[in-house]
Amino acid sequence: MDTVLSVNKLVKKYDNFVAVNGISFSIAKGEVLGLLGANGAGKTTTIQMLLGITEQTSGAIAYFGKDFAKNRQSSLQKINFTTAYGSLQGRISVHENLKVFGGLYGAKNLDKKIKELAQQLEISDVLHQTYWSLSSGQKTRVNLAKSLINDPQLVLMDEPTASLDPDIADKVLDIIIKLRKEKGVSMLFTSHNMDEVTRICDRVMFLERGNIIAMDTPLGLTKNISKSVMTLTFDASQQEISAYLKKESGIKFTFPRQQVVRIEMPEELIPKVLFGFSKQKIWITDIDIKKPDLEDVFLEVARKGKHVFRKN
Repeated sequence: MDTVLSVNKLVKKYDNFVAVNGISFSIAKGEVLGLLGANGAGKTTTIQMLLGITEQTSGAIAYFGKDFAKNRQSSLQKINFTTAYGSLQGRISVHENLKVFGGLYGAKNLDKKIKELAQQLEISDVLHQTYWSLSSGQKTRVNLAKSLINDPQLVLMDEPTASLDPDIADKVLDIIIKLRKEKGVSMLFTSHNMDEVTRICDRVMFLERGNIIAMDTPLGLTKNISKSVMTLTFDASQQEISAYLKKESGIKFTFPRQQVVRIEMPEELIPKVLFGFSKQKIWITDIDIKKPDLEDVFLEVARKGKHVFRKN
């Protein structure tokens, strides 16, 4: 499989502070790689180096098999970047902004391309409005249109759906999935929405203090969290529930409401606990089981760092 981006032992230091500490990773053609981490983990610095905005202290970046430092212009022609927190030229229209950036990238059939992107992202009605007059959600969609204006082979996406209403965010994700499927576009994707990351990313890497502490599929990462949460609605007294659960080791439980118990336990204990309630003739009227997801992994990383991940 062709490698679109290769990063080798990338380091960025600011005096004695190490923002990025020798990270290495690659992205294949058509792959979506999630870049996650708490604020200050090194995500923004990494993206800035990949875009050439910030020069690395050491290490190497290669796009399409060619060294970025020696092939900067040709590399940048084939990639693009979007962020919900960036800003285009505020005093000119959306159409003029897209026309300018399309010209800089040497995009072909530019008017047709702008029209198509505007329809896909539902911004046709604001093409002739000034950028500064738009809502935050509209600006986010215009920024995304800008990132697709040159038919890039790789897009670096920093929170691309922030500020979007759920229905528009869902449509944007559909466009991202379509680009990958139909055109083989690769992506580096950062988001604080773990459902989005799980939905579109093939692999996810976690940064902590400038270090990659884990890289795996979303499913592979969730296997590092052993606890599941089962919430039961019961027709019995809390004393009966407590008496039974206290006999079981490896579980924690609380009563969020009068007839509801929340039980935290390893997934493999779920059948045993449910069977135990049946033996005790405790009537369960509703069951909700939440297995670990990427949100749980993110929270655990924020609390425990690399200690979340099991050593092979």
